[in-house]
Amino acid sequence: MPGFKTLDDLPADLAGKVALVRVDLNLPMKDGSATDVTRVEAAKPTILELTDKGAKVLLLAHFGRPKGQRNSTMSTSFIQDAVEDVLGKEVMFISEVSGPVVEQSLGILRNGDIGLLDNVRFWPGEEANDPEFARAMAEHGDIYVNDAFSAAHRAHASTEGLAHLLPSYAGRAMEAELKALDAALGAPKQPVAAVVGGAKVSTKLDVLQNLVGKVQHLIIGGGMANTFLAARAVDVGKSLCEHDLTGTANRIMDEADHAGCTVHLPYDVVVAKEFAANPDSLRTCNVHEVEADEMILDLGPQAVEALGDVLKTCRTVVWNGPLGAFETEPFDAATVALAKTAAALTEGGSLTSVAGGGDTVAALAHAGAKDDFTFVSTAGGAFLEWMEGRELPGVAALSS
Repeated sequence: MPGFKTLDDLPADLAGKVALVRVDLNLPMKDGSATDVTRVEAAKPTILELTDKGAKVLLLAHFGRPKGQRNSTMSTSFIQDAVEDVLGKEVMFISEVSGPVVEQSLGILRNGDIGLLDNVRFWPGEEANDPEFARAMAEHGDIYVNDAFSAAHRAHASTEGLAHLLPSYAGRAMEAELKALDAALGAPKQPVAAVVGGAKVSTKLDVLQNLVGKVQHLIIGGGMANTFLAARAVDVGKSLCEHDLTGTANRIMDEADHAGCTVHLPYDVVVAKEFAANPDSLRTCNVHEVEADEMILDLGPQAVEALGDVLKTCRTVVWNGPLGAFETEPFDAATVALAKTAAALTEGGSLTSVAGGGDTVAALAHAGAKDDFTFVSTAGGAFLEWMEGRELPGVAALSS
């Protein structure tokens, strides 16, 4: 893993210093109030550690997609209350990100105080990663801390540009994320298994191609598995399947073969004639027995048991995507069962388990397994791009 500085590398006393801290405060809202403050809670340790050291902390964040223009409904002032509630401290809202208004506000803030700058995406220079815009923000800071892994796949002024202009550090949430990702695919304990689910192969092609060269076991579930089964001349009936990608699926399986990676596809499945909760037509069968008017909606119990046995032989698992149509019972059974197995192995100390992506977090929470995984990333796009083997600009800038 590339070297990057953390808050441990800062002096104990930051009195009189200004820390520009990039955080993810893009909170879901309803009727003017935040409905979920997980992202503020993730940033809390970093913010409070800096205030405890006496720094004046200026929070940089985006909120929604204002596309480079001021939009009164997307001001970070709307999330000020939620930030204050979680931090248990007063936060000053500052209506700019640079210039005289910020300078005046810094004159009012005392050491250990917090300022919340307005939505950094109100300025077109943010998404354009304009050096002049980054410089204007950097003029107010002494150090830069990035604690927003979820925005690290964007080369924006506040995520990438600032890191080249000020002494730069990873915040505690960013540090935890990078350490977990390194443990999953950077320098993992082997053997490694990857669980990749979801509806379509087309959205995970780069992920699959990157993983076959890095893991010993590739477990494919969800609608994606149907495309791989079809590639192996299995008739998948009415199942969700990208028949035009069977050639690609075969190529990935060939690449896995050459790399010494075993691809695990289900041999028993749960099928129904209609996609609804607990349908009358529900049955479990061998993959070769799917009728023309049936659709595969989950992995069968024998497949799940076999996959559980695979995880028992592994030291690391990285998980992205559900194994079946988990939002609708009983097609959540395979995801819940395998997640519980991974959680139990993690608790027992034999497995390092790292998971990420929106659907994945929801699926693991539904299974009651989320808290027992070694690490669950709430980052969507950034986690997926990392699984694709791409360099994340916001991370690369910290280590340069």
